[in-house]
Amino acid sequence: MFPWFSNSEPILWWSPDPRLVLFPSRIRVSKSLKKIIRKDCFSIRINTAFEQTIVACSQFRQGKPEGTWLVDEMIDAYITLHKMGMAHSVEAWQGDRLAGGLYGVSLGKIFFGESMFSLVANASKVALVALAHELDRRGFGMIDCQVTSGHLLRMGAQEITRDLFLDILDHGIDEIVPDSLWRSGRHFSPKSKTDSNPSRIAHAV
Repeated sequence: MFPWFSNSEPILWWSPDPRLVLFPSRIRVSKSLKKIIRKDCFSIRINTAFEQTIVACSQFRQGKPEGTWLVDEMIDAYITLHKMGMAHSVEAWQGDRLAGGLYGVSLGKIFFGESMFSLVANASKVALVALAHELDRRGFGMIDCQVTSGHLLRMGAQEITRDLFLDILDHGIDEIVPDSLWRSGRHFSPKSKTDSNPSRIAHAV
């Protein structure tokens, strides 16, 4: 279940059927986004500005018609989870400016994406691509995207039944993940293995 409510409502918890998830190996990167990634427009770092990231997500959602469920109490709860080593931020930086990013909760080899924001176009998309590539290398089962949105569908997310979601959850949640994965200051690369090794392309041709 995940929280989803407006500022004037009590905390509401949801378990939708179907549920939107992204299998890390199936991340879809458009040609235009690949160009941005090749230009190294963003540096993707982990857990260096969690509080700044979640506050930015909250402010980003306040301008939307449905408002934000990221009220002060929820922000404090996620900050506590971050201090416990369970909640993490994936940040897109341009120099010393936080340009965008996302945060979520990691349990075993399942990542539960909570919210994302961009102050610079495509920043959160590049952060998501970098996260997907890293989690794919680490054997994560899925990234939970919660509710369906057009841009996540275009990036490869898909709807699955609640039963399948719970089955994947049951198999992945107790997997062991090294603490070093979420070490503050680590860099995640948004480049795929092929992008990182152009010689492979030449060899294939």
